[in-house]
Amino acid sequence: MFKSPTVPTETPQQVHDAMARGEIVLIDVREPSEYAAERIHGAMLFPLSTFDPAGLPDALGKQIVLQCGSGKRSEMAFQKAASAGVLVRSHMGGGLMAWKSAGLPVVSTDPSTGAVRDRF
Repeated sequence: MFKSPTVPTETPQQVHDAMARGEIVLIDVREPSEYAAERIHGAMLFPLSTFDPAGLPDALGKQIVLQCGSGKRSEMAFQKAASAGVLVRSHMGGGLMAWKSAGLPVVSTDPSTGAVRDRF
């Protein structure tokens, strides 16, 4: 019987610190509308709906960490990458919701004006 691989999980603070040290590339697997509304500064968009592990960027010596809204889709994307033999370091547990709960900054778009703002 096939057992899916255990998905390594990092906390938002661990991901934040790894980004600050330049160790990782953060990949957001949410959909474009979600990403446009609110995102983590520096995260790249690769939606799960069209996720192809072979299309992940060359991390140029960095490791890839996956992230979504709650952690479910990033876990699914991790398993897709593992099944395809593509190395991904981890996923961020709790997703963007946990990131915001930890008080970490996000970039958002005001839907009434289209203005982009950083929120800390």
